[in-house]
Amino acid sequence: MADWELRAASAEDVEAVAELRAVVLRADLERLGRYDERRVRQRLRDGFAPAYTWVVEVGGTFAGCVALRPAADAHWLEHFYLAPHLHGGGIGTAVLRALLDRCDRDGTPIRLNVLQGSPARRLYERHGFTVETEDPVDVFLVREPNRTSM
Repeated sequence: MADWELRAASAEDVEAVAELRAVVLRADLERLGRYDERRVRQRLRDGFAPAYTWVVEVGGTFAGCVALRPAADAHWLEHFYLAPHLHGGGIGTAVLRALLDRCDRDGTPIRLNVLQGSPARRLYERHGFTVETEDPVDVFLVREPNRTSM
């Protein structure tokens, strides 16, 4: 696995994240008949919250991002994107594990949604996420804190 690190996101990261989102989600959105080149980027811009977002860097270079937004009863794992050439190398798993450990220590459940048919769903299910609800486009997953880590 390549060396990676997380750094706090800033407002200046929004365009790099929006572009990465468009690349990473394109195949799934096209398969679902939902891809719109402008909308895929604008939805990210509209929901980007640097205060809850980290940038993943590999070798000091932008490689992805992830957000963990607090809500009333859980944290929402959002905008978890990694450059395609890094998929399958263990970085996504390591980043996810670090966030899960944090939420386990805090006793906080985590919620997220993935697109129907997304291979990312397998990653989340391997780490204890279960289906809460789903619709024709999205699958909503939840993971209760691991009490043995607390």
